[in-house]
Amino acid sequence: MLRTECLLQRLEEIGRSLERKGGALLLLGVGSVGTETGRLDEYSDLDFFVIAGPGQRDRYIKNLDWLEEIHPLAYAFQNSEVGYKILFEDGIYGEYAVFEESELGEASYSGGRVVWKNPAYTGKEPVILSSNRLPVPKKSSLDYPLNEALTNLYVGLGRYARGERLSAVRFIQSYAIDSILSVLHLLEEEVAYYPDPFGNERRLEKRFPRFAEIIGGMMQGYDHVPESALRILDFLETVYPVNPRLSAEIRRLADRIYQQESASKDD
Repeated sequence: MLRTECLLQRLEEIGRSLERKGGALLLLGVGSVGTETGRLDEYSDLDFFVIAGPGQRDRYIKNLDWLEEIHPLAYAFQNSEVGYKILFEDGIYGEYAVFEESELGEASYSGGRVVWKNPAYTGKEPVILSSNRLPVPKKSSLDYPLNEALTNLYVGLGRYARGERLSAVRFIQSYAIDSILSVLHLLEEEVAYYPDPFGNERRLEKRFPRFAEIIGGMMQGYDHVPESALRILDFLETVYPVNPRLSAEIRRLADRIYQQESASKDD
């Protein structure tokens, strides 16, 4: 059986287990096992919510027999008060949370699909999109994000020159890139391929293929921070009227770092 089929079958089995145990109202598949099954592949995992009846939530958090009876668990880590990250013995990985119906509004998820429903449940099915957690929302203007990226390059190179290399990596290859991603839809026509409201980086390679071809030069790793910064600056200068003085200062810092490193090697 294909892994994609195994994932969907496992989810159905979880629903039947909830029905046998009692006290649950709904099982929601989310993400690629929710309404986005078209992107399921061999690297997908199970993401789901259990909606428990009044007073039943703790039963499904403290006792994992409803999962163990389907297939043995090799690993279970309670990563929040209401959820776990799990690995079944057969290699299927999953993440889930358990809520009572009144708490569902606190959840953050997209693409929810009702996999199983208690026949006695007469309440409304939950709204299938919750967006109360958007780490890097898309922006409608280039000005703020790209100027933020420019200042990230400047600050990051200063920290690199000071010897704070890890901090520099984050400022340049993380924060600046995140700002660019937040406006990438304004710079390149986006291919409609399952955008994720919780992360602009998800499926970037299919959504923005032209940018995907050049991003590697902007993220060359811990040992090539100045090179990465200059590649990002080059890109920004092609898409935005970068302040020439700030651009010159960024290049000056990069040159100074190259001179320092060259002198260090000569010593």
